[in-house]
Amino acid sequence: MAESRTRRHPLDFRKEEVGLIMERWRAAESCSLVGVGSVGKSNLMQHLANAEVQTAYMKETHAANFKAIIIDPSMLGPLPTEGADAEQVRCWAGYELMMHRLFLAFYRSNILDDNDTRRFAKTYEALQNGSNPLYAYMGLRYFELGLEFFMQNGIHIVFMFDEFEVMLKNLPVKFFLTLRGLRDANKKQLSYLTFTRAPLPDVVAQAGVNPLDIEQFIELFNDNTYYIGPYNEDDARRMVNDLIKRNNKRYSDSATTFLLWATGRFAGLLRAGFRVLDSLKSLDSSSVMTRSMELAREMAQKQPIRTECRTIWLSLTKHEQHVLKVAAGVIPFNRSEINQQAIELLAKKSLLRSGDTGEKPAIEPPVFHYFVLEDPEAVIQKT
Repeated sequence: MAESRTRRHPLDFRKEEVGLIMERWRAAESCSLVGVGSVGKSNLMQHLANAEVQTAYMKETHAANFKAIIIDPSMLGPLPTEGADAEQVRCWAGYELMMHRLFLAFYRSNILDDNDTRRFAKTYEALQNGSNPLYAYMGLRYFELGLEFFMQNGIHIVFMFDEFEVMLKNLPVKFFLTLRGLRDANKKQLSYLTFTRAPLPDVVAQAGVNPLDIEQFIELFNDNTYYIGPYNEDDARRMVNDLIKRNNKRYSDSATTFLLWATGRFAGLLRAGFRVLDSLKSLDSSSVMTRSMELAREMAQKQPIRTECRTIWLSLTKHEQHVLKVAAGVIPFNRSEINQQAIELLAKKSLLRSGDTGEKPAIEPPVFHYFVLEDPEAVIQKT
């Protein structure tokens, strides 16, 4: 249902990243995706959930028994923070959301026979039955029973956790440990994917969670962490051509080439940059060749670009922000291990390019460079 209402991308969209992820999924392993704001997270997750894409990358016999289900924490209802049963109710809310998405993913399929379909529906209703005084304590058991209908039929399920930081903030550590337990009981058929703006150990630290308490869950992703960067050239040009068509515009090759370069092919920046192309003074081939940095500075002043740069900036850690200010020449550099780690992460996120030996790293893309150069905190206060 939901899949048919989303805009489809070509099968080879994000082919490098999708190929790596699908390879891990074929092995029933979990993946951690890391990418800054504006990287095009929603488009990638919807693409991964597309059955046609799964068939294209997996063997057809495997794809036929496979389902990737997006779990959006914004669909969690209000959760209690106090009371004797608060933690259990919050765990129940996580199971209820996953069971609901499981129900929506399969309720019109013919994977289960009529008898199992009825039994699954009753299990789903039982999990939601608030009249049962033990409903919160039984959430895990009913969710486990619901999963078992599909496990018995050889279905491989991947739960994809969108905005995992929000889930970690709102749900107890115990909830994630039970997910690890469910995976261990179904190793060849159940796996997870998380999408975060920082590596999972950093996300755990930022949430104030003791890493030892949640270690069993986080270690599922240790060997399969992938950094999601900007679009490749083909995907970026397809996106721009689609924007041109939908908005009935006409731009020269030099204008679109400049747009891709100035925005670094980041999805959000591409979209914002397209909106302001008409306001730039000149984008003929001569101007693009001789005034590219000046035009990028001009573009960086536009409100849509500032808004996207702000999204990227706020998705970074304080140490990453510090390193970017150093690279922009705003503040002096203090050599330390944590700053070096920040440099390496920014490079993986395609926001910092290492120069030749002894040279200062350069900020990418150009419009983001000018955003950092202008003092991001001051810009954010104005936006």
